Amino acid sequence: MRRRTTGGKLWVHPTPEGNDMPATPQVLVLGSGFAALETAFLLRMRLHEQVDIRLVAEREEFLFRPNSIYVPFGADPESLRVDLHKAFGKRDIDFEQGTVAEVDPHHKFVSTADGQRFSYDKLVVATGADTNVEEIPGLAENSATIWTTDSMLEVRKRFEEARDRAKRGERQRILFLVPPNNKCSGPLYEIVFMLETWLRRQHVREHVDITWSTYEHGFIQAFGPRLNDLVTEEFADRKIDGHLEEVVTEVTADEVHYADGSTRGFDHLIAFPPYVSAVRYDGLDSDERGFVHTELETRQAVGHPDVYVPGDAGDFPIKQAFLAFLQADAVANHITAEVSGRPFDQPFDSVSMCVMEMFDKATFAQVPVELTGDPDSPVRVRPDAQEDYKVGTSPMWRIGKKMLGFSVPMRFHAGEPFHAGAAWQAMDVGLKAMSGMLAD
Repeated sequence: MRRRTTGGKLWVHPTPEGNDMPATPQVLVLGSGFAALETAFLLRMRLHEQVDIRLVAEREEFLFRPNSIYVPFGADPESLRVDLHKAFGKRDIDFEQGTVAEVDPHHKFVSTADGQRFSYDKLVVATGADTNVEEIPGLAENSATIWTTDSMLEVRKRFEEARDRAKRGERQRILFLVPPNNKCSGPLYEIVFMLETWLRRQHVREHVDITWSTYEHGFIQAFGPRLNDLVTEEFADRKIDGHLEEVVTEVTADEVHYADGSTRGFDHLIAFPPYVSAVRYDGLDSDERGFVHTELETRQAVGHPDVYVPGDAGDFPIKQAFLAFLQADAVANHITAEVSGRPFDQPFDSVSMCVMEMFDKATFAQVPVELTGDPDSPVRVRPDAQEDYKVGTSPMWRIGKKMLGFSVPMRFHAGEPFHAGAAWQAMDVGLKAMSGMLAD
């Protein structure tokens, strides 16, 4: 017997005797970000009505966080939000609003902070990452950070203040800071390049000193030597003072203090705080920052084969939207294989793809990476990557950035996965053609 309450407090699926999977398995998805939506929509595309899908999240909306880099330069934060109500209805995905409080993988249920409880046959934990600004003493009080739309508005305020002071002839010092345990510093690199271009267009660049300080051994360390070389050259051309291997220990009103005893002054500090898991799950094996330990190829939680953790909630060292898509695809494909009884032959393949905005041009990067087992440098470019490792810079890549910024929200608004179907195939052809002409 199978019971389903559409008011949504509990679904019960007693498993038929001698069968490991109920006739219509219940897939419970936690979160409404890249990995959660890609998994849910791709499962519906692959399995149609063979599964019931329920999604639990704090809001029935998707925030396209990658485009938050434009907020400091005037973009409306509300333009980043995508209402999902119609998408869920169109795809027959039940939505429950709630904050996840507990996952019990042994009894297969999830509890929310307001007392709701949901059972599952397959659980997808995709609640993502957060940042911990309090981890660095003084950082919260003395910097503007990037992460939320509100914090990006504070960055805008700092940039406009620096511009206005520079127009009056006052010298301004803007310091960008990447502390240890930041899992993807790419957006801050975009903002520093965008700021430099913006200041030139505002005719005040000569009055503003821009400095970059990161704990990394190389610029955009996770993406290998080509990105490091490119950033080094861009910093030199744009007269941005870049510093590597600087470990911040404390921030005061006008200085950053480092582990080696040195300090660096600033008028405005823009920082990307350390990452932590957005939700800590005591019932799942996790690292010290709350990221769930997973099997690499399937994204199954270690020790719990019916729990999957795609995207930033899992322990893959790079937290990035495109990698979240790839992990979600692997999860959806693994669940599809189990439900349909087919072999699983589409594991997660960690090939990052990104477009780094600079306002006057953009950089495309396709980077196949692998795990190293070294906590200090947890990933590296695959030694045999060869022609699959591509980097190129051109004003034309800004078109690619805009394409991605338009297509992802559009697809999710329609209840479609991004990395599948005819729309993605067309975009993939376009990106490959551009990379063939504009990247090496």
